[in-house]
Amino acid sequence: MTLVGTTRQDGGQRALVVSPVLRLRLMGYMAIDDSLGRVSLPRTRKARAILAILAMASPRPVLRLNLTALLWSQRQKEQGRASLRQALHELQDTLGPTWGRLLHAERHHVSLHGGGLSVDALNLHSASTRDIDAVRQFQSPLLEDLTGLDPAFDRWLTEERGRMNRAAFAWGESILAEQKDPGVALELAEQLLTIDRGHEGVWRAVIRCHADAGDRQSARLAYERCRAARTELGHPVLSPETEELLARIGGLEGPPATADSLAMPTLGVAWGASRRSTIRLGVLPLRMVDPNHPGHADGLALGLAEELTTSLARFRWISCVSSSSLSAISGEAVVPALPWNGIDADFMLDGTIQRGGHNVRILMRIVDMRTGGEVVWARRFDRDGTDTLALQDELAAEIVAQAEPELLMRAGERGRGRADQMLTPHELVLRAIPPLYRMERDGFQMAGQMLEQAVSEGPNQASAHAWYAYWHLFLLGQGWAVDQEAAAKRAGELAQRAVTLDPGDARALTMAGHVRGFASKRPREALELHERAIAVNPNLALAWGCAGMAMSYLGQHDDALIRLRQAIRMAPSDPHSFFFDTAITIPYLLLGDHEKAVEFARRAVELNPGFSSAYKVYLSALGHLERTQEANKVRHRLLALESTFTIADAVARSPFTVPKDLAHYAEGLRRAGLS
Repeated sequence: MTLVGTTRQDGGQRALVVSPVLRLRLMGYMAIDDSLGRVSLPRTRKARAILAILAMASPRPVLRLNLTALLWSQRQKEQGRASLRQALHELQDTLGPTWGRLLHAERHHVSLHGGGLSVDALNLHSASTRDIDAVRQFQSPLLEDLTGLDPAFDRWLTEERGRMNRAAFAWGESILAEQKDPGVALELAEQLLTIDRGHEGVWRAVIRCHADAGDRQSARLAYERCRAARTELGHPVLSPETEELLARIGGLEGPPATADSLAMPTLGVAWGASRRSTIRLGVLPLRMVDPNHPGHADGLALGLAEELTTSLARFRWISCVSSSSLSAISGEAVVPALPWNGIDADFMLDGTIQRGGHNVRILMRIVDMRTGGEVVWARRFDRDGTDTLALQDELAAEIVAQAEPELLMRAGERGRGRADQMLTPHELVLRAIPPLYRMERDGFQMAGQMLEQAVSEGPNQASAHAWYAYWHLFLLGQGWAVDQEAAAKRAGELAQRAVTLDPGDARALTMAGHVRGFASKRPREALELHERAIAVNPNLALAWGCAGMAMSYLGQHDDALIRLRQAIRMAPSDPHSFFFDTAITIPYLLLGDHEKAVEFARRAVELNPGFSSAYKVYLSALGHLERTQEANKVRHRLLALESTFTIADAVARSPFTVPKDLAHYAEGLRRAGLS
């Protein structure tokens, strides 16, 4: 909790007077927090935009005429003025009696200023020269969720983003020039490259940092990444200073860079698979069981493989070897025979197609190339094959949604035989996932230690921060956090960092969203992140499931069921199945369908008897059904996992925003005998 402390004389003694702070976050997705949870964002986007404009100008006033010109540029002046008055009224109601004093609405001007106001976009001006966090926050675009309100506002937003980026970059350069610690300098340089990825001066700093650490290979890779970035921006020739720097440290020796190594700094056979931050998956064109079958079946085989490659490439932790690259050996069996020895792949995805009339049967499998060609996953898909293009889209989505979690778990089991000190941050994350899902306390704590190490050693890896935030979320849900408030705060910090590091990582987005929805109790913001994750990767079942949960928190239970059913349908064998089955009990419980809630809750506890959240909704539903005997058993199992859990705990932790939903949940627990 962020508070401001002052002192006063009180009866001859000095007393500390603590005042709350109203914090406005404008970088990335807009948010508001007054430390005490009493203020939320305005309901309409234009009221939010007014709040942001006034905050950016604070303490200076803004002409009403300018506000209407920015947000209602395509309306008549009188209509614009009326809309502005309505938006200001909404803003005043949102700020409430505590913070309404900051909003000053005069006849011609409006301003936002006063004690206790903190705006992240203005913090750069007050930051010390050592404050690297002041630069880090500018990696997210200003007001990312308010684009498209009005053409005039979009132009203003573009100008403001450019101005702030230039200021943040200049500030960061000044810090970088004074930085003596190579590790800190490298982190800062990488942050600056997210603002201007073609800046040669910063690239030279990255090269020098790697060279100072004795890592010539990474120094050369930084040079190649610089050249690739500059070429993409239309400046293929590097400056003499950059060329001389690399020659001076001997970086022009060694293996040539590859397309993969440019795309992912630690990827490439020549430099060792152990340094990867992805797994390599080969996707083969599917084989026809009857090669003499006429028609367009071969087109389906090739097209489906390409669609699979495209869909799998949306997952940040997977690097695909496309079917076109492997088509020459597509007729070979997937075994570690000679045709496969030269392929740098951890897994292979292949399959067969068989036609019978209008029907198509497709058999898919994943083979582990590092364990002698072991088949680790296989599924059969039967479909109507009349519409080939529609069939490709439908099958690719279903295959990818089912295959990806299997790859995730399989890759996580690989590092078991090696000490944590020998694992890369990416490998530590993968290794932590299986024990995290099992929800056995000792293994769960060990997973937390591995994720903490991954974050420490990979400060710029979004996935490490996202999974560690997710771990904290389960820590809260299981009641294992010694300090609930500190754990929730840490989860929020990690989640925000993950999104900042990679706004295009769908899994990081939805994990961050779930942290906001459950731990921070801001489900509307959570839903925005989940929907964005679905847009980035519509084949991520977790995003659909978490979006459904956020909708239930908001009281939108029918819409929640649609998304949760989609998650369950997409990935029936996902390691998250217990999580999805638990999630869907929530809208069923709150819609009054207690039988359905009990049905899914039973499935959830069978899949993962250590997941305490499943028992809570289960118990509430049994209470409403007055099934005393079963409720007693479930209550005892819940208290075996969380011995001190009470109705008061349930209410305090619950993210439900509709009072009647929270009351229904609590009443069911009371009827089931929970104190």
